[in-house]
Amino acid sequence: MAPPLLTLTDISLGFGGRPLFDGVDLMIHPGERLCVVGRNGSGKSTLLKIAAGLVEPDRGERFVRPKTQIAYLPQEPDLSEYSTLSDYAAAGLGEGEVWRADAALAGLQVDGASQPATASGGERRRAALARLIAAEPDLMLLDEPTNHLDIAAIEWLEDYLAQTKAAVAMISHDRAILTRLTRATIWIDRGEVRRSPHGFAQFEAWRDEVHAKEDAARHKLDRLIASERHWAAEGISARRTRNQGRLRRLSALRAERRAQIARAGTAAMALETGAKSGKLVIEAKGIAKGYTAKPLFRDFSIRIARGECVALVGPNGVGKTTLLKVLTGEVVPDQGTVRLGANIEMAVFDQNRAALDPATSLWSTLTGDAELGVKGNGDQVMVRGRPRHVVAYLKEFLFDERQARGPVSALSGGERARLLLARIMARRANLLVLDEPTNDLDVETLDLLQELIGDFEGTVLLVSHDRDFLDRVATTTIAMEGDGRATVYAGGWSDYRSQCGEVAAPQARKGSNASARARVEEPAKPAKPAAAGLSFTQRKRLDDLPAKIERLEAEIARLEAFLGDPDLYSRAPEKFTKASEGLAERQAQLAAAEEEWLELESLRGA
Repeated sequence: MAPPLLTLTDISLGFGGRPLFDGVDLMIHPGERLCVVGRNGSGKSTLLKIAAGLVEPDRGERFVRPKTQIAYLPQEPDLSEYSTLSDYAAAGLGEGEVWRADAALAGLQVDGASQPATASGGERRRAALARLIAAEPDLMLLDEPTNHLDIAAIEWLEDYLAQTKAAVAMISHDRAILTRLTRATIWIDRGEVRRSPHGFAQFEAWRDEVHAKEDAARHKLDRLIASERHWAAEGISARRTRNQGRLRRLSALRAERRAQIARAGTAAMALETGAKSGKLVIEAKGIAKGYTAKPLFRDFSIRIARGECVALVGPNGVGKTTLLKVLTGEVVPDQGTVRLGANIEMAVFDQNRAALDPATSLWSTLTGDAELGVKGNGDQVMVRGRPRHVVAYLKEFLFDERQARGPVSALSGGERARLLLARIMARRANLLVLDEPTNDLDVETLDLLQELIGDFEGTVLLVSHDRDFLDRVATTTIAMEGDGRATVYAGGWSDYRSQCGEVAAPQARKGSNASARARVEEPAKPAKPAAAGLSFTQRKRLDDLPAKIERLEAEIARLEAFLGDPDLYSRAPEKFTKASEGLAERQAQLAAAEEEWLELESLRGA
């Protein structure tokens, strides 16, 4: 094997208190494809910055093989010193190399003449990627490269990285790109950096295996401590005197147990559906909207029923967020009508995190009311109609007590997303509006959010560029294809692509200058017929329904047993009424679930 491009030896770093990580050894060889995973705040970005030479560790050595060029993609690139995006992308290149930056900008569909001050977050992100690609480094350190990118740009980047000869170490929440590209995994967990020779596709199985071994070792240690403690309490004095070594061993065992760092649990997120909305949630007829004579969408109609998860996809700037606001009544369409159903209780997750004031503490964010301009000063937060202490509720979302009084500005992107989810989930709602909810979330929180949406009995409107997430949760996809076109498809991202056909695909790059060539489109392929049988979403729903039916049957049995008490009505009429309503509701849910299961089974058989 060729000598490593980068070697980190015995790296330790802390910002006061417990070290972020200690004694880290890491080597990256030519051509390697690594993903760096871990909980938000575990130190992923910091480790990449140490690898890039941007952060000095407290202890340890960083060695770069001579003549090795390393390029780092920050989450927030600084373009303030440049007049155009093209100038930024070409910085550091010679006159004969500027074409590489222009070609990369073209491939990422960026207007190089745009000024950084007026560029969107996605455009700035693409310019930073173009600069990195044009530099043709030996090692790319990519910190969330897909944030603010639309799916077309993500796929272009994915194709480029699949063919580059450079080594790549990448942090990303996009499971699809990690699964396709990575061949090894770096996992940062409670200050320890572990390495697996397998890519992200096998990460969850590896993580669960490590946790199972830890649990077994901890259980064994606890039993040993209990045995030694019993001996110390029951042994006679003389025996105790002769066995000071054993007492010292007990003390050492206790110290070892105290030193073990407990795993951070999964955020205790929960959604509670509010009052049931009408069966029809949103009906749009012939709506249109545009700005400065440019149509975002026109003559668009849709009926959204209770229980659907409708995803909006399309390039950045095509009008997804505007359509979302029109459908929810926040923006009035230029033409057509939008009608909201009865009993709508809406909760909104904003991609810009506008609901969070950076100068406000986490405490005030939860206890106040930003919509009314009321600052929080109490210690209680109403969580789905029940009072909770604000610190206890924050701990459920993996924040500690020290962070509670700190400002929102001190949080990472993933922590801000969790805080906004905490605000939303404190409310009852039957319509969730989620605009880019997956940005910055770690794998565990992303998995939990996916499960919550899958189990949510209300309706969900979703904007996302995460293809894997869309496949797992969406029942309907609205594809905004530009030029005012918006088309409705059944299922998630893969279902949409199979129905409309691949309209364009990148040709394989050839030659040493492939990294700088613009993406070349193949002729449009004829549309493929919809796949027979069940879609991805329907298959997942069919797999999940038996467990739901079993749960409903168990709840019905418990309620029937409770209502079987002949004295219940006279003793507690309110409980009797509530239980009766709950029984009727669950019986209706069971009938609907059984009917859905039969329908899906018949489709699968067909």
